Amino acid sequence: MSDNSENSVTSEKKKVLINDTRDLSESISSNNNSSDFLPNKLFTSRDADATFEFMEQHDDNTPLITPQQEKKLRRKVAFVIVTLTSIIDFLLYSDKATLSYASIFELWKDTHLTQNRYNNANTLFYVGYIIGLVNLIWVQKFSIRRVMAVMCTSWTIIIFLHCIAYNYQGIYALRFFLGFVEAIAVPTLNITMNQFLTPNEKNAYAPLFYSSCIGCGVFVSLIAYGILHAHSTVHTWKLFMIIIGGMTLLTTLVVYYIYPSNPTDAKFLSHKEKVWVIRRVQRDSNSSIEQKRIKRYQVIEALRDPVSWLFCAFFLLQQLANNLTYMQNILFENIGHITNLDTTIVSIASGGFASVCALVATIFLLYKPNFTAFSVVFWSLPSLAACIAMVTIPSGNNVALLAMLCLASPIFGIPWILMFSWSITSCAGHTKRITRNAMVMFWYCIANIISPQLWQGKDAPRFVPAWVVQIVLSFFVAPSLALVIWFILRRRNIERSSKIDITTDRYLDISGEKVVANGAQLDLTDLENSQFIYPL
Repeated sequence: MSDNSENSVTSEKKKVLINDTRDLSESISSNNNSSDFLPNKLFTSRDADATFEFMEQHDDNTPLITPQQEKKLRRKVAFVIVTLTSIIDFLLYSDKATLSYASIFELWKDTHLTQNRYNNANTLFYVGYIIGLVNLIWVQKFSIRRVMAVMCTSWTIIIFLHCIAYNYQGIYALRFFLGFVEAIAVPTLNITMNQFLTPNEKNAYAPLFYSSCIGCGVFVSLIAYGILHAHSTVHTWKLFMIIIGGMTLLTTLVVYYIYPSNPTDAKFLSHKEKVWVIRRVQRDSNSSIEQKRIKRYQVIEALRDPVSWLFCAFFLLQQLANNLTYMQNILFENIGHITNLDTTIVSIASGGFASVCALVATIFLLYKPNFTAFSVVFWSLPSLAACIAMVTIPSGNNVALLAMLCLASPIFGIPWILMFSWSITSCAGHTKRITRNAMVMFWYCIANIISPQLWQGKDAPRFVPAWVVQIVLSFFVAPSLALVIWFILRRRNIERSSKIDITTDRYLDISGEKVVANGAQLDLTDLENSQFIYPL
């Protein structure tokens, strides 16, 4: 028998005529505490994963992937997706850092900023950010590529508009709208990585992805170093904004032409490779790739799941330290006898060290999956020790203070990105994932609204109250929550593995035909699908 004939028979075996169709998606809400569905459940095409139709057309005609092909595909996808998302993330953090680096030029003088007004500008960025989270609705409703292209275009315009600001009120407005526009960026990049990488791969590559933000400190410091030697009638902080704005413009063009909405429209993959990517992600994650319909019951489940709130608590507490990143250059100056040139050099060394640490974290998790929680604790320890040292080391010991400040600041981003990645890989159901994404980003924003206000001018130059908050809440209590999450998810995995595996047939109605579908194809949540195993 020919291959085509075999595929045809296989396809026919999957399909059975039925007499009635009914949409049961909303009725799931009454059943969502159960890990299994009743047998012979019927769903409509509205419930299916966005890739289901593509797989119906190409799955039967695509051979199984060989180990050698999978190894090659894994490297190709990781290189393209991690590189693309990292470049965008790199520029996002470059934009965020512009105000910090511009503070060592004439920005404060030209726009009448003070320490407290500078803090207010950073707070307003996150006020805009928290309001902008509503735009995550468009990420689910429309093509991700188009949403990202619109975001990048708006983001580029706002960066260029910084050049015409002449007072602190203008800086306030620009930082607010920059936060509003950028709010969906990191969650969307996270979703894209989730569409192409398996859960263990995604968790492992998270620190490498975050090294783009840390690395931006090195690159932007080099730009700042060059600008310090520029002889121009244009103020150096405006040159700085023009350079960063030009880079975001080029990135916008790349996003418009290359950025994928999901594996089915990835220009860097062949049809065969697209099928292979979808197969391996759905197989390893037991979850959907994308779903364009907002499922109300999944929103409710995300809100009721205690794990969601533990992740939220982590981001609220840990990100109280995040303004340390924006305060770093100012703190360098407060230590004493450090010029602008010295500041940029120290920033390069600090960012380079943190980037190496991120690479080490990635290599470790690639070879030792399911150690995410313990990695979060481990990479929080340097910041904890450094913050304690910043309070206890006497003033005047500049070398020691500089070293501890460099150790405290960038490395705590590694636990942050590990938890951000884990918050998504540890749940299933596209709407539930986006809801949890919005939840953790909401509390991330709340923390970043509070964080700048911890650094009050009256506490200068040592800012002891801010350091104490970070010691207790950001670098002790927050990492402890990662262990609590690990305990809960591990217990769920044990309960699932101890149960007898009873196959439950689930059917999807496609134009009057009943098609057998698995939990990933039906976009089930982790609490609905007993086959879902939580990555640890």
